[in-house]
Amino acid sequence: MKKNYFVTGTDTGVGKTLITSALLHALAHQGKKVVGMKPIAAGCEPALAGMTCGDVEMLQAHSNVAAPLNLVNPYSFLPPVAPHIAAAQANVEIDLAVIVSRYQALQEMAEVVMVEGVGGFVVPLTASKTTADLAVMLNLPVILVVGMRLGCINHALLTVQAIRQAGLELVAWVANQVGPEMQFVDENIRALENRIDAPLMGICPYQDQATPIAASKYLDIKSFI
Repeated sequence: MKKNYFVTGTDTGVGKTLITSALLHALAHQGKKVVGMKPIAAGCEPALAGMTCGDVEMLQAHSNVAAPLNLVNPYSFLPPVAPHIAAAQANVEIDLAVIVSRYQALQEMAEVVMVEGVGGFVVPLTASKTTADLAVMLNLPVILVVGMRLGCINHALLTVQAIRQAGLELVAWVANQVGPEMQFVDENIRALENRIDAPLMGICPYQDQATPIAASKYLDIKSFI
């Protein structure tokens, strides 16, 4: 049975790629055919064959299905800014139907497709569409990565509300400690557990050089197998 998921976060820089890659690694370790997809990537660098993106490369490194780059990452942009701004600067129109088509192609190649959204859940992708609209078009259950830092309770609860209002299922959330400075981490996690009606998949402590393999050890993937 195929199981595919949409991974979103409370903000940019909260560890979506790390957690998505950790999930890919863990599921591949269990014998699943897995592939990661980053439909839109910003903050890329020029390369001989177009552009290179560290996030996309990490997803590819932890996928065990070799998929063409144009399926894994349909849209890539140089400036590290919101997608609709980056697309306008590049004179490119992001077409969500193209992303859906590329996702469907990946779906035929793997048992599990992990689609990582860009930025937060309602970041604009075009003049009229957001990441939430893309998640709805893909009709995927959602995994939420909560970056554990000051303000995360409000950000997490607003994101959960947006996911519910979009009519999507929140199947799990991950608490990812993005820095060493946050106080009362356990208390914040308990507050979120009491308010988020979805299972906590794992708590990833802060690591100076975090890797997907290390992060995967903190994730409970039993429901994904």
